[in-house]
Amino acid sequence: MVVICGDSHTTTYGALGALGFGIGTSEVEHVLATQTLVYRLAQDMRIQVDGLLPLGTTAKDLILMIISRIGAQGARGYVVEFCGTAISALSVEARFTLCNMAVEAGARGALIAPDATAIAYVLDRAKDITGPWREQALAAWAQLHSDAEAVFDIEHRFDAAEVVPYVTWGTSPDQAVPITGNVPDPSAQAEGVARQSAEQALRYTGLTAGAPLEGLAIQHVFIGSCTNARIEDLRAVAEIVRGRRVAPSVRAMVVPGSGRVKAQAQAQAEAEGIADLLLAAGFEWRQPGCSMCPALQAGFSLAERHRRMFLEGLDMIGASLSYRDQIEAFAAAHQMMPGLQKGRPCAHPPSRYSPCCVGSCSAQSLPPPGAPAAMRPSAPSPTS
Repeated sequence: MVVICGDSHTTTYGALGALGFGIGTSEVEHVLATQTLVYRLAQDMRIQVDGLLPLGTTAKDLILMIISRIGAQGARGYVVEFCGTAISALSVEARFTLCNMAVEAGARGALIAPDATAIAYVLDRAKDITGPWREQALAAWAQLHSDAEAVFDIEHRFDAAEVVPYVTWGTSPDQAVPITGNVPDPSAQAEGVARQSAEQALRYTGLTAGAPLEGLAIQHVFIGSCTNARIEDLRAVAEIVRGRRVAPSVRAMVVPGSGRVKAQAQAQAEAEGIADLLLAAGFEWRQPGCSMCPALQAGFSLAERHRRMFLEGLDMIGASLSYRDQIEAFAAAHQMMPGLQKGRPCAHPPSRYSPCCVGSCSAQSLPPPGAPAAMRPSAPSPTS
């Protein structure tokens, strides 16, 4: 099956063995008018990941590690096939994350051969596939895999045991390091585009080269988007925030990945209490949609579970993609803002980009959600 849509993250469908790719508005018009599309044959790349992900890591950490190593243009012009024992062990939701973010490495598409896990996922949601239709579908799906002797233009291999919780520090998904690491120093890189990009990212975010990422103050937490807002993501968040509260100086919001996911979380309130737990913890429970992905006002640092940062499109300071469930769910309250819970000022001074993270500090504190723009701290225009 081929799926096309005016959204680059149509690659997500590759988790179910469908070739999905995004197209532009002119191409959408052409498809609607003619049901055809001129498509340049892509090259193919295989990314094999073997082993098992360590406890506390997710598919998001895996794909961030891969992108950080092959680069944001490392798969440009390629259709990527993910395979290996680590991929087979992933849930379908986790496979969605991998295929979704393959485009952040420049991939034209992404695929994972359908197995029993993927087929069960589809059949559970397509109750009308019965009788001879079911047998025909199963026979067709069994053919959706690469031949054993298939030759790929490029192959990459990774060990799942090497995956750790990752976080991006700059303005591109390939500017990612372990959460326990430090902000890289651009001067340590060779002259070229990568170094210039890193220098620009530091100017934009206001971060300091060599500074540790743990303990970094944030003001917003966003759990959402088409990358990480499925029911298993919300279950993980709910389990972590149970009996806790979001830090007073942090605005935290959850945007379910689809209407089905939102309905599922609400319908299971009696059994799991996902929506109620998040609301009680101080999260905003919002409608499904792109939400924070297109834009955010300037002057705030944001920890988010979505898929990319645009220097021009995201009018904000310090967006980062993440990472560890403890950060996505409880974010600033404990790990990223240790001073808040101890009743003492934060370890770093407020910068020109963001107010101090602790309300007890003498510096300007974060205004409440919905406050007029005049109450919010100003920031210099981003460097484009």
